[in-house]
Amino acid sequence: MKRFALALLCALALPSTAVLAQAAPPVTIAPGNTLLTVSADGRSLRTPDLAVFSAGVTSSGKTAGEALRSNAADMSRVVAALKRAGIADRDIQTSNLSLNPVYAPPVQRPDGQYDQPEQRIVGYQANNTVTVRQRKLGEFGRVIDTLVEAGANQVNGPSFQMDEPDAASDEARLAAMTKARARAELYAGAAGLRVVRILSISESGGYNPGPPVIYARMAADSAQASSPVAAGEIQLNANVTVMFELAP
Repeated sequence: MKRFALALLCALALPSTAVLAQAAPPVTIAPGNTLLTVSADGRSLRTPDLAVFSAGVTSSGKTAGEALRSNAADMSRVVAALKRAGIADRDIQTSNLSLNPVYAPPVQRPDGQYDQPEQRIVGYQANNTVTVRQRKLGEFGRVIDTLVEAGANQVNGPSFQMDEPDAASDEARLAAMTKARARAELYAGAAGLRVVRILSISESGGYNPGPPVIYARMAADSAQASSPVAAGEIQLNANVTVMFELAP
């Protein structure tokens, strides 16, 4: 029994031991040297090549089944319109499917107050939404118009992005690191010191897109020109925090 208890205690101690083994060692510098921590940011600007938006249909019915059947038929037309517009299957993903009851509103009495009867369901509302990646930005406005004509009554977006952002992100990282090093040299020179080495580097950053554009348009407007779209530029940011050791 004692052997079993000892084995169990050793097993329970293993995870904490593993965590301790992975902990970063403390930062140490030579006696008389100085520790300097610098934060700097870098950025790169790019023209986006990808627009992400959502499109969907909200349908109503007296029964749950009626609302779902109506929604399914409408949404099938919307998805078919997306595919006819050149959107690939891999760029269409269901992001929301919901069915909710619709309750009767409260009744207002002649004195202006409202009765609070027991809630009564008078119908149902179904919603189906897909997230779409539009790769041909020049056709974005036409795709939006096509969706509305096909029955979509919810269209939101876009969020402009880059399909392959690694090169632009690396450019921002290089700019941030160059700025951090120059700033460290500036502080060191002002203090009569020199930069000996880098002790640690940590990073944060990402996209900085503009505010999303919200599209809402009735099918009756289909004879007008396509919805205007301006992709502009997106900014990719990188922020680094670097610890330097300074010496006399």
